[in-house]
Amino acid sequence: MNRYLIHDTGVLHARLLRHVLRSPDTLITTAVMPIAIMLMFVFVLGGAIDTGTTPYVDYMLPGILLITVASGVSYTAMRLFQDLNTGIFERFQSMPIARSSVLWAHVLTSLVANLVSLAVVVAAALLVGLRSGAGVGEWLAVLGILVLFTLALTWIAVIPGLAAKSLDGAVAFSYPLIFLPFVSSAFVPTGTMPAPVRFFAEHQPVTSIVDAIRGLLAQQPVSGEIWVALAWCAGILVAAAGASIVLYLRRAG
Repeated sequence: MNRYLIHDTGVLHARLLRHVLRSPDTLITTAVMPIAIMLMFVFVLGGAIDTGTTPYVDYMLPGILLITVASGVSYTAMRLFQDLNTGIFERFQSMPIARSSVLWAHVLTSLVANLVSLAVVVAAALLVGLRSGAGVGEWLAVLGILVLFTLALTWIAVIPGLAAKSLDGAVAFSYPLIFLPFVSSAFVPTGTMPAPVRFFAEHQPVTSIVDAIRGLLAQQPVSGEIWVALAWCAGILVAAAGASIVLYLRRAG
């Protein structure tokens, strides 16, 4: 990234942050749904799920964090779609700014907004009873995984933001992403699932990411899971970013 791209991205990022701050309901909405799911599972369904000696709130938190991100990135698609369809995009094209700074500003804004929502969800989990002996190193590793996961999903969100024909279509992509943790190890051990569902659950990215975060917070060895989780996140990030840039260049003409 040259200095012009960095400067232009920073200016556009500040613009988007002002929009987010003017409508804080987006941050609240992003955090409220995962917290509601967490409360329902912990206090209504958690007692019926055997997670051994691990408190259920500790067990399920990684999945809740991923749902938070999946919910939050839908606003990236929405904001990008609105920029493209309200004339702002054409105005940016006529200005002497780095062309890709428009995309990078949306990606950076998504990362900041989602990190705020994740912090709110973790605070709620602590109030519900989350207890972790993880040290600074483990928490930083969890943060690193969540940052990479957020970037990967944000670049996925950019694709419908660029290609959708309607606002509803731009945000609808997030529904499968929100549902995916429910067919993983996020809420129940995969060993309790029927064989076909178990096979899918054990070979999709959410399970490896959830297992890596859960192991880090429980101070358990995660050498295998963490590399698989990072590989999934990096692969999705590269593929989605590449597709997004191609779409953007075609749209920009």
